[in-house]
Amino acid sequence: MKRSDINEIIRQADDFIRSFGYVLPPFAYWSPEEMKARRAEIGAIVDRSLGWDVTDYGKGDFDRLGLFLFTVRNGDAKDLTAGRGMLYAEKIMISRKDQMSPMHRHIVKAEDIINRGGGTLALELFESAPDGSVDETAEVTVVTDGITRKLPAGGILKLTPGESVTLLPGNWHAFWGEGADVLIGEVSTVNDDRTDNIFREKIGRFSTVEEDEAPLRLLVSDYETWL
Repeated sequence: MKRSDINEIIRQADDFIRSFGYVLPPFAYWSPEEMKARRAEIGAIVDRSLGWDVTDYGKGDFDRLGLFLFTVRNGDAKDLTAGRGMLYAEKIMISRKDQMSPMHRHIVKAEDIINRGGGTLALELFESAPDGSVDETAEVTVVTDGITRKLPAGGILKLTPGESVTLLPGNWHAFWGEGADVLIGEVSTVNDDRTDNIFREKIGRFSTVEEDEAPLRLLVSDYETWL
């Protein structure tokens, strides 16, 4: 993705998020230079990948296959092993109308996916086969706001604003916005986007960036090289 396109997506995303009364934390608005200057005090931001994330899954067609994310808070995977500490994470995301976030599952992470406003959030769901692949036949069972729902394999669950679904490790899911762009909340166990996303197709989790202008904000995938 071109950095200029990423910068514009970030501007648009911030406006969209604010339109629903959600305000990002102060560090969201630090310039790359300020993040470099404050590197000694932002270890938790860098190490836990808090911040901006714009992905086209390496396919170069963000409008068709992509997602905007901002990780607001995230614990440490070591806490999961210990069974205590900061065991949770929170993201705010935007799925544009008809923009696909591709079929994937998680090994560790359980998550609530919440429609915070906008259009309808559609999710295609499958269970995992014993080898971890997509089970094309098994009925899918999920909980939506405390209510148990059953769908056929590949069934489409539609969430209107205010509704949510709990997805457990092994639940295969793809999602997109219907009717309009959707603001999505995610509350989960500790999040590790580098190791805990298993995609059905061979794609990448992060974008390759073409530096055609200076970054407005650093992406979480920039931290290793820029900081």
